[in-house]
Amino acid sequence: MTRAERDAVARLGDAPMLDHVLAWSAVNSGTGNLDGLATMAGLLTDAFSALPGELQLVEPAPASRVEADGRVVPVEHGRHLLLSIRPHAPVRMLFTGHMDTVYPADHPFQQVTTRDDGTVNGPGTADMKGGLAVMLTALQAVEASPLASRLGYEVLINSDEETGSLSSASLIAEAAQGKVAALTYEPALADGTLAGARGGTGNFSLVVEGRAAHAGRNPEEGRNAIVAAADLALRLAAAKGDGLTVNPARIDGGGPNNVVPPHAVLRVNFRPADHDAIDRAQAAIDRAVLEVAREHDVAIRAHGSFNRPPKPVDAGAEALFALVGEAGRDLGLNIGRRATGGVCDGNNIAAAGVPVVDTMGVRGGAIHSADEFMIVDSLPERAALSAVTILRIAERGRP
Repeated sequence: MTRAERDAVARLGDAPMLDHVLAWSAVNSGTGNLDGLATMAGLLTDAFSALPGELQLVEPAPASRVEADGRVVPVEHGRHLLLSIRPHAPVRMLFTGHMDTVYPADHPFQQVTTRDDGTVNGPGTADMKGGLAVMLTALQAVEASPLASRLGYEVLINSDEETGSLSSASLIAEAAQGKVAALTYEPALADGTLAGARGGTGNFSLVVEGRAAHAGRNPEEGRNAIVAAADLALRLAAAKGDGLTVNPARIDGGGPNNVVPPHAVLRVNFRPADHDAIDRAQAAIDRAVLEVAREHDVAIRAHGSFNRPPKPVDAGAEALFALVGEAGRDLGLNIGRRATGGVCDGNNIAAAGVPVVDTMGVRGGAIHSADEFMIVDSLPERAALSAVTILRIAERGRP
């Protein structure tokens, strides 16, 4: 390693990363907990103000959801943190993370526990408040380096990643413009393995409007929305294969046994492996809606989108992975990777044409459950990996 890299790694030793994780994870910041997100945004504003540049809390873009009765209603989100540093520097990067968790305000998993095995169990410790501590500490080490003047960057921490980044997608796309590379701080696996290629995702709500009637006296005059929704589910499930998985997840609707149900909402998740799979999925949706509406004499409205495109490992991403691996080897780390069906903001960044490694956060596991844990020793380890990677990009001008 160069002297600048060794100096940066040495500076990580006294950083209060664990203190940050413990304090931040004690705040419930489930995506729908606006008060908790506001508290979390304030804590992050205080912490990230240690970096130079212009920091702002950006209002969320409008977003909506389909209720069980078929109404489309607006959804409120928390504000997103955006920090811009040296926007005219010759080398520009993007660093992203999220402040929200999957645990709502009334979830029983609220406590942070330090364990004797060197882990911390708590909501968001791995996903991704540990990652935010790693990001901040790595950037502070970079700022103390003589190479800092070559590097301009933006830090984006959104409040809605866990539900699809619907109110921050445009902000991500804008922040990605002109960047040579991006790092996102989702957790690595417990053994340090990174996520490589990712599939995409699309979530749809199909609103079926039939006609009510008495189930015994005149059922033929009714149009059963539940039956139509079930037919839709079967047709869409049959579209799986060739890099596309389909999960009809829920049907809302129905009522008393003696009434032909006039309303139903089918919720479906699609996981396309590539852009061709998205095209096939969209064609399947369009065809099923047309055929079921005609055959059941109902009206169907489709709401939703493929909000996270697939993220292949292209030449730019391959170069960035190679650089991260090189930095890891120089730090005594073996950095592996594997493809995953999970999605994150790395999908959105890659769709903007920017190479991204999106699991630069802590090592941990059991995320999205009450067993979620972070490995404490991975805090300085992963901060060092980030700092060396960033400094090499600053020096070379590219991954």
